[in-house]
Amino acid sequence: MTSVVHELDHIAITVKSHKLLKQLLHENPILEEIMRNARNDTEALVGVRNWVMEELKKNSDAYKFYKCEIKGREAFEKLKWKDFAAIRMLDYIDNAGREFDDSNLHGEKAISNPVALIWLAVNFGTGGAKPYFFKDMLQLFRQFSGKAKREFPKKEKVEEWMAKWSSGLDPRIIKLREENKERVLKILIKKIDKGEIKDSKFFFEKDMSKEQKYLRMLEWWDDRLFHLRFAVRSPDLLNELLGNSLDPDTMKILYEAKQKGIPFFVNPYYLSLLHVRVPYFAIGADLAIRHYVIYSKQLLDEYGSIIAWEKEDKVEPGKPNAAGWLLPSEHNIHRRYPEVAILIPDTIGRACGGLCASCQRMYDFQRGNLNFNLDKLKPRETWAEKQKKLLSYFGTDSQLRDILITGGDALMSTDKTLEKILDGIYNMAVEKKMKNEKRKDGEKYAEILRVRLGSRLPVYLPQRITPQLTKMLGDFKKKASKIGIKQFIIQTHFESPMEVTPEAREAIRLLNLAGWTVTNQLVFTTAGSRRGHSAKLRRVLNEIGILNYYTFSVKGYMENNFNFATNERAVQEQMEEKVFGKIPEEYYDEIKEFPNNAEMLKDNINDLMKRTDLPFLGTDRNVLNLPGVGKSLTFRTIGITRYGRRILEFDHDANRNHSPIINQMGKVIIIESKSISEYLNQLEDMGEDISDYGNIWGYSIGETEPRMSLYEYPEYDFNITEEYTNLELETV
Repeated sequence: MTSVVHELDHIAITVKSHKLLKQLLHENPILEEIMRNARNDTEALVGVRNWVMEELKKNSDAYKFYKCEIKGREAFEKLKWKDFAAIRMLDYIDNAGREFDDSNLHGEKAISNPVALIWLAVNFGTGGAKPYFFKDMLQLFRQFSGKAKREFPKKEKVEEWMAKWSSGLDPRIIKLREENKERVLKILIKKIDKGEIKDSKFFFEKDMSKEQKYLRMLEWWDDRLFHLRFAVRSPDLLNELLGNSLDPDTMKILYEAKQKGIPFFVNPYYLSLLHVRVPYFAIGADLAIRHYVIYSKQLLDEYGSIIAWEKEDKVEPGKPNAAGWLLPSEHNIHRRYPEVAILIPDTIGRACGGLCASCQRMYDFQRGNLNFNLDKLKPRETWAEKQKKLLSYFGTDSQLRDILITGGDALMSTDKTLEKILDGIYNMAVEKKMKNEKRKDGEKYAEILRVRLGSRLPVYLPQRITPQLTKMLGDFKKKASKIGIKQFIIQTHFESPMEVTPEAREAIRLLNLAGWTVTNQLVFTTAGSRRGHSAKLRRVLNEIGILNYYTFSVKGYMENNFNFATNERAVQEQMEEKVFGKIPEEYYDEIKEFPNNAEMLKDNINDLMKRTDLPFLGTDRNVLNLPGVGKSLTFRTIGITRYGRRILEFDHDANRNHSPIINQMGKVIIIESKSISEYLNQLEDMGEDISDYGNIWGYSIGETEPRMSLYEYPEYDFNITEEYTNLELETV
């Protein structure tokens, strides 16, 4: 570490850094005095610490929060704007000189010592700190001095931001998409006629006229298999179907991505949602969708050396995963928490209806575990026996009560395959109940209470949600309800109000009528993090019968840099926009019953919004999936790199039950992949007024929101065992 620091000592700062430093010192004469009088960086640290500590102690509650003597949501919300700054400065000093493995840079060491960097810059013009670092410092001291004050936007302002974003239900957007659909179909007709595209199911008979072919195409448009078989797999076809509207730089990236082996899979329906003729009233409205389809330069550069984010997904037979759980399969079951585990079947459900550019499983695509060769992913003859073995893991575990079937995408499986999986769950749940009858109260195992299907197909390919599928799901619900399974949930991923189309609305209506609750997990991408965008999405989803569940910060390292919205923005969105959808506690019991009457979910949601005068129901929690165990937005900013990228120390979510391993894991360090300056520059390039985001610099502390009772497990009428099975912890 010493040699690295010594090298940085001699790196000169740039002219821009000098100008920002000059401004910093001019605005903070006490800081300048400390820096110029300090004989070394240690004296500078002591001087700043004494100055800041004296100010912080004027608020005893803030001082106790800094010392971790008090914590939690209530204490967090009492902090004043100046307190945030003081605590961050002291955390910087307490962690000065610490060395961190920066997985954004493949394990290169990051060292945080911002006071030392300022001291070197003041006295020697060195230290190597970049302008983004000094911009962050300038904002920090403005917050500490009181020059920068936090002004919360009013509800009217948030409504104004929301109004900027069109939805896919806007008649003008629907008309544009009809144009897109017509263009796509006519191009595909030509490709079929020339023999460039061939398919055994979708083909034209001889002597069909142009009109007949087009009408046949319109019929095929409603068939999910058409969209999967005609999915775009090449940059050239993508550009052609988008009216040759992609610029040369984008095409270069897509060509290189294909050469590098990054999968490419966009179905015609989803492609028709992208703008070609950009409407004056919805400029930039499709960016959150477009950035899911178009790959970034950062992804291209990183592919081949992507590091797995979720360490508990790495499984070795006979060894516990990062969360301490022993699992029966390397690929088929993932587990973090005591109550829930993920089941990934060996079926076509390991694929998706499209590939999201910031997919959390890009690491698995990189190593070849996932792909879009749908024929190779069809169910194998051995799956039935393997399924029984995997489900017995749930049946013989003392704590598991929640099974999430995902992939890939659960609804990529055929109706028949999915029905067999659900029947297997039913039989396992019955057997678990029967075995429980022989156990004493207090020794009984958790019984299955919740079944979930993880799917983006209501968004990517709503044609998949057919009356046949929903009848099967409805029949399963009726049958499973009789044996005590109480919650039936489809978890989906709408990223933009522009994805909420008439087709998607009909898909949700069918799922609700089948008695299944649909919840949404938004991934908070850069485009999706623009002011009012998430709030508008929440409203539009509520209006069609969907409850918002999570708003996830983008996870991953430099491969997802382009789509990464900083955690500071996630806290800001929670505190300044989502707050206007906060449900009064008097309605908690009422909303908790919504899933028990999923058929009326749309009406019940909209009725409650009307009675409470809420723009949406803020039932989701803003969180980050930690690269260890659990989800959380409880963090302190303890460091900053010379590039201005903040270093966050996350603690675990105190609102839910965890594997006992967290007691010996400690806190989790996250080095963000971009500075706040870089994030704001990106927003500005998207046409945003970055003055709307001024408070973002100050959100250096986060606190996870409590989970609504709506998402809690129902109570048993018996006491279960406190014993953990399938858990192995190393003795410390």
